[in-house]
Amino acid sequence: MRRLWICCLALCLSDLACSAAGPITLEVSAGKHARKETPVRWDLPAGKSLSGDWKLVRADGGKEVAMQTDSGGVTWILDEELAAGAKRTYRLEPGTPANAPSRVTFAESGGKSLIFRVNGKDALCYNFGLMTPPEKVEPLFARSGYVHPIWSPSGKIISDDFPLNHKHHHGLWLTWSQTVFEGRPTNFWEQFRLEGKVECAGVDAKIEGPVFGGFRARHKFTDLKAPAGPKPVLDDAWDVKLYALDKYYLVDFLSTEKLAGDSPLFFKEYRYGGLGFRGAAEWDGKDGCAFLTSEGKTRVNGHATKANWCEMNGKVKGETVGIGFFCHPSNFRAPEGMRIHDTEPFFNFVPCQGGDFEMRPGEPFVLRYRLFIHEGAASAQEMDRLWRDYAEPPEVKQVGG
Repeated sequence: MRRLWICCLALCLSDLACSAAGPITLEVSAGKHARKETPVRWDLPAGKSLSGDWKLVRADGGKEVAMQTDSGGVTWILDEELAAGAKRTYRLEPGTPANAPSRVTFAESGGKSLIFRVNGKDALCYNFGLMTPPEKVEPLFARSGYVHPIWSPSGKIISDDFPLNHKHHHGLWLTWSQTVFEGRPTNFWEQFRLEGKVECAGVDAKIEGPVFGGFRARHKFTDLKAPAGPKPVLDDAWDVKLYALDKYYLVDFLSTEKLAGDSPLFFKEYRYGGLGFRGAAEWDGKDGCAFLTSEGKTRVNGHATKANWCEMNGKVKGETVGIGFFCHPSNFRAPEGMRIHDTEPFFNFVPCQGGDFEMRPGEPFVLRYRLFIHEGAASAQEMDRLWRDYAEPPEVKQVGG
């Protein structure tokens, strides 16, 4: 019986390694919409893994396609447009792939930051170390665990940090304003209140490759007013991916928040809180930047409305650049409400605009967004196309054996 058990175990383990099965045929279905420069992913079946070297080729001609593997699957970008209703077949084959260089790379800067580049051009910077405020800003506004600068493909910085009219704004960051923890008002957003603090607790992965790069990082939310001293409230894990595209950048942002202890966190209805973005200093002022939402709303009438996406753009060094925000339909209260500031370059998807809610122990709170960083002003048609790629991605499935 022992020998039989060992033999059965060996057979099971061999089945877990896809390399034993030979080539894998994958079919991509566009669905209802045409696809162009769309990131696609095949998730490995449960219990499966890829061992050894693999390459991805088009079934119609054998052209090799740059792809990237991780523990959960395979990612690539559609190399040619796929018409609505059309399908395309690929083969994932054991073998050494062509020498595809890492198009998304990173470098550490000053022992505090990770700068990610696409084809050698700076794209975004994640600050894991404590960033010191400039001379005119009080030391209490020092912050870690956020993204700034964000560059457009032409090299223009489209984000801002420590602006004097909102010193607690930090590029792209995630935090909460009107919360109650163990009966105490705990504001993590306005740093000057000294009620709550958010900081980076570690970087778990730094990724570069031919299809995407990015990082995984942990953040901790601390109640600074707890009777026995600072008390952990939330643990927030980020998974950020930057795709290897030439004319514009796509960034996938995933946040998974969990309570650090047994006490729930109560969120009060409020106009802002969550993922925030502070635009370029040149965008400041009533006419400094423009907004457009999926519902046709603008800066004039967009605040506190809901939308699948919002485009924001303005001039930097005389040329228009912009950033689009996409809210994933799986998010809590999607499509989410938005904070669109009337005089400052600030945007925020806001789950708490929809009313009070509570985060409970053992229940992860997950938020997903995609960023579209580009030159010029994006049209509603382009934003709709990119939204569909994100919210209704092409189906990828294994066909045959």
